[in-house]
Amino acid sequence: MAAPTNVLHLRAETKPLEHRSALTPSTTKDLIEAGYTVNVERDPQRIFEDSEFEAVGASLVPTGSWVDAPKEHIIVGLKELEEKDFALKHTHVQFAHCFKNQHGWDKVLSRYSRGGGTLLDLEFLEKDGRRVAAFGFWAGFAGAALAIKNWALQVSKGSQLSSVESFPNEAALIAHVKEVFAEGQGKAGRIPRVIVIGALGRCGRGAVDMCQKVGIPDENILKWDLAETAPGGPFKEVAESDIFINCIYLSSPIPPFVTLESLNKTADRKLSVLCDVSADSTNPLTPVPVYTITTTFEKPTVMVEGLEKEPAVSVISIDHLPSLLPREASDTFSNDLLPYLLTLKDWRSDPVWAGAEKLYKEKVATLPATALN
Repeated sequence: MAAPTNVLHLRAETKPLEHRSALTPSTTKDLIEAGYTVNVERDPQRIFEDSEFEAVGASLVPTGSWVDAPKEHIIVGLKELEEKDFALKHTHVQFAHCFKNQHGWDKVLSRYSRGGGTLLDLEFLEKDGRRVAAFGFWAGFAGAALAIKNWALQVSKGSQLSSVESFPNEAALIAHVKEVFAEGQGKAGRIPRVIVIGALGRCGRGAVDMCQKVGIPDENILKWDLAETAPGGPFKEVAESDIFINCIYLSSPIPPFVTLESLNKTADRKLSVLCDVSADSTNPLTPVPVYTITTTFEKPTVMVEGLEKEPAVSVISIDHLPSLLPREASDTFSNDLLPYLLTLKDWRSDPVWAGAEKLYKEKVATLPATALN
């Protein structure tokens, strides 16, 4: 396998309504000053204008041109590639969502193996057991925003979120949710109780922050983490809350936090909104096994089926929640990632990247023989 060079190729995102970017004009400028060549694909949906990258010295290239780029160029992206069959020859830096046996994981992973490429998955870049960069805070922040808005729509209009669009900044999002929440609170005559599980992590802190910023007092926010969930679920506190925001990062089997049975058996159930920020709808280890569909900005909710009594429960399971605030989310993530981006030209010498390659090879070794043909 050819050693990577100092040429990075930022590809355009193909996921609908994905406005975030792994590189920002600021981090691109730092990379260029450190001796990298950065090619940036034109992307009309990216939150940053093409001209912002060009202004800091990047070369603009056609959308989708990464496919024909020299093999030694490192392809940098954010979300997973489109589902295609052709083999992948490059080293790719991105989120691929295929290392936890998600649906279709073998087809995704085999493309790299068949083409002699490598997948360095951003989700598994770790140092001292912690991820070096993550969108967790903004995922939790955005998830809580949508969950609160959905609850307000339920009580004020008897409806659910119909569609979601990105906001230009945090202040605009908070102002919008505050307005909708005030109407819902007035109609309900009370403040909802919110339970956040994983409250001590990045994601959980973001969820709690949003709840506080729209006016939900601390006494109405159950902030649970490992200590509270140690006895093992399901937990009646989940069913007895109005809004449940799941913020845990799951890596091993645990008892579920909520089940269809626990929802049906709780006499005074209030739960009507579940936001699964992890959105691992096809993960067999999910602690919220009451839905199976990943939702989208266009269709942000899915209803829990099989409930025997009211209220109905809607689930938000959008897997790119931080794109609700793409500029802030991209800035935070790319700046956290920058120290490791600067080592990409010799990435096998950096334990963070080397660890990601090791994990990739371990996962490839588990592929069924039929996937490698």
